[in-house]
Amino acid sequence: MSSGPVLKVTDLSVTFRTEDGPLSAVDRVSLEVGDGEVLAVVGESGCGKSVTAMSLAGLLPRSATVEGSVQLDGVELIGADKRTLRSIRGREVAYIFQEPMSSLNPVFTVGRQIGEVLQVHIGLSRLAARRRAVELLKLVGIPSAERRVDDYPHQLSGGMRQRVMIAMAVACDPKVLIADEPTTALDVTIQAGILDVLRALRERLGTSVVLITHDLGVVADLADRVAVMYAGRVVETADVHELFARPQHPYTSGLLAASPSAGRHAGTHRLNEIPGLVPVLAAQPDACTFADRCPQALDICTAKQPVLEPGGHQVACWNPVREPVEV
Repeated sequence: MSSGPVLKVTDLSVTFRTEDGPLSAVDRVSLEVGDGEVLAVVGESGCGKSVTAMSLAGLLPRSATVEGSVQLDGVELIGADKRTLRSIRGREVAYIFQEPMSSLNPVFTVGRQIGEVLQVHIGLSRLAARRRAVELLKLVGIPSAERRVDDYPHQLSGGMRQRVMIAMAVACDPKVLIADEPTTALDVTIQAGILDVLRALRERLGTSVVLITHDLGVVADLADRVAVMYAGRVVETADVHELFARPQHPYTSGLLAASPSAGRHAGTHRLNEIPGLVPVLAAQPDACTFADRCPQALDICTAKQPVLEPGGHQVACWNPVREPVEV
């Protein structure tokens, strides 16, 4: 591990302009990712995970207003010009999106799409890029890579398409790999294979990974640290083992309690649930946004926003959980 973080996000806020007025999607999020580290960002759908990920390399639409700081090895990305961002995307920061069929171009072979990344960012010839594409397909575990390199996306299974996305993402040995729900809609066998690929690439290439997911099983299997998001805010961060053993925010505790476990949920017990929904906010309140759904909320929770205190295990809560959660 290097002495400083590879990726440092400080007070990142994102607001969208909509026909109904402003919508606050991310509120003063701060994260750090070390060299070779896997940081998992978890939470329910709508909590701001993907918006945070897309804002890191300037991929949000023009309707978004982004404030704060995103530094990649000390280079500021917020406010950077288009040329700088284009040189970073795919080369220094690469993405694995959650739906490969909509991310891959259906009219080009997968080899050409991987090769284009190598031609643009590294300057390889078309022939050299094709040879490297075959090597990358082998690296991510695609059999008969010499033949598959000429296939179109629709000729591949969902798991194979996701492996192509991973091959494209790691083609230029990026410093940071952002995996946005990389195992969504895949069966458990294929999911395990994708996680094995990510784990092997992390160990072989030393790439830092930001893993966006709502699957706590994936988090336990792959992550080093976890950041829990709710309603656009980070409410808890900790080492993965510490978080699973001793969650302190009631929302984190609720997520863990809602996860199925062997024996307890084998058709005999209902899954626990967190009542209510993640709120859609025009502006972030000076209060805990989870208070309306929290079983242990206090008066102060609706009157003042809790903040993350410095330390290894950070929690933004006025009345944190004291007992380990039963899962």
